[in-house]
Amino acid sequence: MYHPLDSGWTLTLLRGDRPEHCAAVDGGIPATVPGVVHTDLMAAGLLGDPFIGDQEAELAWIGLSDWRYRSEFTWTPSADDSRADLVVGGLDTVATVRVNGQVVLETANQHRSHRVDLAGVLRGGRNDIEVDFRSPVEWAREREAVLGARPHAYVHPFNAIRKSACNFGWDWGPDFATSGVWRPVGIEEWSGVRIASIRPVVDLVDGVPHVDVHVDLEWQDDDTREEVPVVVSVAGAVAHSTARRDHPLVVSLDVPGAEPWWPRGYGDANLYELVVTVDGGGEDHTRSSRSIGFRSVDVDLAPDQDGSPFTVRVNGRDVYVHGANWIPDDVFVTRITPESLAESIADATDAGVNLLRVWGGGLYESDDFYDICDREGVLVWQDFLLACAAYSEDAELWDEFEAEAREAVTRLTSHPSLIIWNGGNENIWGYVDWKWRPRLGGRTWGEGYYTDLFPRIVAELAPTTFYSEGSPFSFSRYAHPNDAAHGTMHIWDVWNARDYDAYRTHRPRFVSEFGYQGPPAFSTLESVVRDEPRSAFGAEMLAHQKADQGNVKLERGLGSHLPEPRDYDDWHWTMQLNQARAVAFGIEWFRSLFPLNRGWIMWQLNDCWPVVSWAAVDGHRHRKPLWYELRRVSAPRLLTVQPSLAGEGLRVVLHNDADEAAAGTLELRRETLDGTVLETSSVDLVVDARSAGSVAVDPLLATPENPAKEVLVARSSTGERALWFFADDTALDLDLALDARARAVPGGYEVAVTAREVTKDITLLVDRVDASARVDSSMVTLFAGEEHVFRVTAPEGLDPEAFVGDRVLRSANDLVVRARTAAA
Repeated sequence: MYHPLDSGWTLTLLRGDRPEHCAAVDGGIPATVPGVVHTDLMAAGLLGDPFIGDQEAELAWIGLSDWRYRSEFTWTPSADDSRADLVVGGLDTVATVRVNGQVVLETANQHRSHRVDLAGVLRGGRNDIEVDFRSPVEWAREREAVLGARPHAYVHPFNAIRKSACNFGWDWGPDFATSGVWRPVGIEEWSGVRIASIRPVVDLVDGVPHVDVHVDLEWQDDDTREEVPVVVSVAGAVAHSTARRDHPLVVSLDVPGAEPWWPRGYGDANLYELVVTVDGGGEDHTRSSRSIGFRSVDVDLAPDQDGSPFTVRVNGRDVYVHGANWIPDDVFVTRITPESLAESIADATDAGVNLLRVWGGGLYESDDFYDICDREGVLVWQDFLLACAAYSEDAELWDEFEAEAREAVTRLTSHPSLIIWNGGNENIWGYVDWKWRPRLGGRTWGEGYYTDLFPRIVAELAPTTFYSEGSPFSFSRYAHPNDAAHGTMHIWDVWNARDYDAYRTHRPRFVSEFGYQGPPAFSTLESVVRDEPRSAFGAEMLAHQKADQGNVKLERGLGSHLPEPRDYDDWHWTMQLNQARAVAFGIEWFRSLFPLNRGWIMWQLNDCWPVVSWAAVDGHRHRKPLWYELRRVSAPRLLTVQPSLAGEGLRVVLHNDADEAAAGTLELRRETLDGTVLETSSVDLVVDARSAGSVAVDPLLATPENPAKEVLVARSSTGERALWFFADDTALDLDLALDARARAVPGGYEVAVTAREVTKDITLLVDRVDASARVDSSMVTLFAGEEHVFRVTAPEGLDPEAFVGDRVLRSANDLVVRARTAAA
């Protein structure tokens, strides 16, 4: 029986230079478990919203302080001499746990759970529990001094402590180093034998679903009988076995009645309940169940004439990856709920994403995250938690890495969605390219984790998942780890140094990171940035732009694509638009390279607070224009116009990532912006399932008479459309030629827009009317005579005309016209 210790907690400052208005923490304030210090201070009214303005420096004292969580509880010993264990889900991070004044646990790893026998510690009646936390910042500095300084990103030596790296600040996240009991804590009573863990290893053997169920049992004491019966059942298959003390138990079942688990777009995500009972299963600790799915996983790395691919294969079928990188969904992770996770993962699935990469600077997510991915058919690439740093291989860290990795792999192996374990993020690349070696002076840097420890653990505990040493990685010791021709690559010259046109200089086999920044929704910015006057370079704005020279890079990244913004409102829309275009541009290029390219994982899906970042969905859950472009370019069938790979002319490519062949007519037209057709042609186009086909564009269509006034339009009879403009918007003769009308309808509002000539990337910034408003579509380009209806979900009683105001209804055209008018 489990007894949660989730009430009666207090938080006290043990050591630290607190501000005067927080004096109450000296004597203790109410605390929540699970929780962290920052959220407890907020709940007590001692700390406002830490995201508003620029508060990082003034709140740094929290991460520099030592804290105590304390509670009292009543305990009534059982009459049957049951054992009582303290079960700790997770402590953040360096903690000493006392029960009734006796130290029962010391830990320095956020990523581990713990179980402690409380025999001789618990007493009948009142008991107390204290959890003392050392300052994570001070601890990291102390351990760095002992282990030796090693290269790392950003300010704090996060590589010297086993804590979420991004919690110390990243180029999209604030430095709010937390402390707290961040996962549940309680006492479990049990007797006889308990199930310590269940590790089902699934596969398809000659097409037949199969599972090896590894059952780890714990005996209460030496007097418990030596063997107990075990029953395993799943999908109508049942196996009986006997577990013996100190002997590993593996129960194997063929499950012919089960259907395979498939990722999104390839079949149903079939799940079945696996039930394990021990000694009859009459108690909670002798029965365990979970959902499992049957699938096989492989990644094709076999060398070919172009290098070596990275082709994900599930159940024998190649899967083209439309992916997104995932970061912790909130700076204060104890605020994340199953419901909020479901919303964020729906942002992925609604956009056509079929894989989430859980990035190595974050967390091993809760079971809720992986359960949702299992149900939704979303593949998961899971990093081990190392990122952008060199790591000591001294026993102090090696032992912690081994313990946390074993726990994580054991816990997560049951999830069919998890198909790839990855050694870490950019660390091998960093060793090769970021001038680490002279700074290391021969000290270890983490290679042993990537090439020895982690692959051994995955091979032992999760042998039917794939392991990669790192991301990026070329799977050859003689190739650069970020070589486009081999394995996975990260593309960061685009954004950091080059215009997004430069995506076409890369021909990657698989892109596991790339992205482009843009601001969040206007209302999201307004909720935290209060500069007067508003400015892209105001102090509070820059507190919400964590990338080095981020807003300078945003402006430089406009290139000749879009005009320089005339004011703050135009800056916001211009940068959102450029972000959406940049990422879509890259994805269209990658998909046009199929089958050379086998997938991409954009950086990043989500945000953890209100910030200018690479995210497609901002910290207040507004889907940015980027999200709508992500949905468009992630569609199963994508039609795109691209330069010829031979170097001259244009080609039209249809990437058909669907199970049905695409057969139809491809119509090509070169026409003016006001709709006058200049040249046409048509051709039959048949593209097999999960394949691609291309057509060379006739020079008469590919060569404009007036680049400023013409566009090439490709339309497939199967419904897809692609556009090729012969000049950037700054050189196009765009005009304001849009009519709009709005009306209230049940559940919200409708806005109908009609174009009189080409109007590019029409978007409603509906949150400028009401922060809760949402819209169903965005980034819509209309030709002369075309109409589009936007459907807005928003509270009743708003003025419909507000949705067609000139700061709400935006397009690329209005930016061009405003710049042209200002220059006249």
